[in-house]
Amino acid sequence: MWAVIKLPVNIHGGAIHYNPSNKNGCNGFVRSRKSLVKMCSTPGQNVQTSVKSPLPIMVNGCTGKMGRAVLEASISAGLQPVSVCFSGPEDEGKIVEAGGKEITVHGPSDRENILSSVFEEHPNLIVVDYTVPAAVNDNAELYSKVGVPFVMGTTGGDREKLYKTVADSKIYAVISPQMGKQVVAFLAAMEIMAEQFPGAFSGYSLQVMESHQASKLDTSGTAKAVISCFQKLGVSFDLDQVQLIRDPVQQVEMVGVPEEHLLGHAFHMYHLTSPDRTVSFEFQHNVCGRSIYAEGTVDAILFLAKKVKLKEEKRIYDMIDVLREGNMR
Repeated sequence: MWAVIKLPVNIHGGAIHYNPSNKNGCNGFVRSRKSLVKMCSTPGQNVQTSVKSPLPIMVNGCTGKMGRAVLEASISAGLQPVSVCFSGPEDEGKIVEAGGKEITVHGPSDRENILSSVFEEHPNLIVVDYTVPAAVNDNAELYSKVGVPFVMGTTGGDREKLYKTVADSKIYAVISPQMGKQVVAFLAAMEIMAEQFPGAFSGYSLQVMESHQASKLDTSGTAKAVISCFQKLGVSFDLDQVQLIRDPVQQVEMVGVPEEHLLGHAFHMYHLTSPDRTVSFEFQHNVCGRSIYAEGTVDAILFLAKKVKLKEEKRIYDMIDVLREGNMR
């Protein structure tokens, strides 16, 4: 028994069929591993070399809400998901239907062979990662070993190890704890302020509250980045002081989250108070839904594909780099 997840996207595309009882080929695929990922094309057309062929992407974690949102936005932008993706063991065997295609979800087993085969079939592939914090480092090691460029929107994991893994492998990547373009612009402004005016808020006390859907287990990467800026500005603050709001009742009554967005929101508040309590500053950004992150991710994919094609010397980027490029849709 397996599940089929349908996404509300209506474009034409190819499809593959998954048979869990099939003993030939790769993990139940009817076709051979080499052919199972080939995208739909007209007879005689070389998909890999066609100028007009859409950019192939693999959205890992597309069974989750964020991954699905990215998949929808990518298809709407004309990108082409390949027919396989990775997720946790609980999702293994599921089939996601998107844009007329069936995307078969694989668990942790045999991932390297599958990804290598997909990358061989689509050498301009970009992988998108929206999985879980615990998978960040293992996934980065996999992408680095195979040599495939990737966009990492997943937060958590050992970030220092993550960057070292990618740097040592010399592959291209966009790694950002925040994909929302406007929020990233705010972060960029904070970093500029911290750089140019270090110690400007020395002695000030800081309160941080962030509210996300209950399924988000870790502290927001955006909050961590903003806090780092405040620390450079002279504020003494530890990450364990962040007030995490995950209870829906508190989110509605205390934070003001609309009930229809309890399952997908990001409300942040940073409150600064002077030592004598006569001056205060408050920074706040509230996001409902996931479209802001999905659209930013599509921009990151297109940005990274361009950098790979140009064989740029710099290999690791973030969303501020994407903003500075100035080519967002």
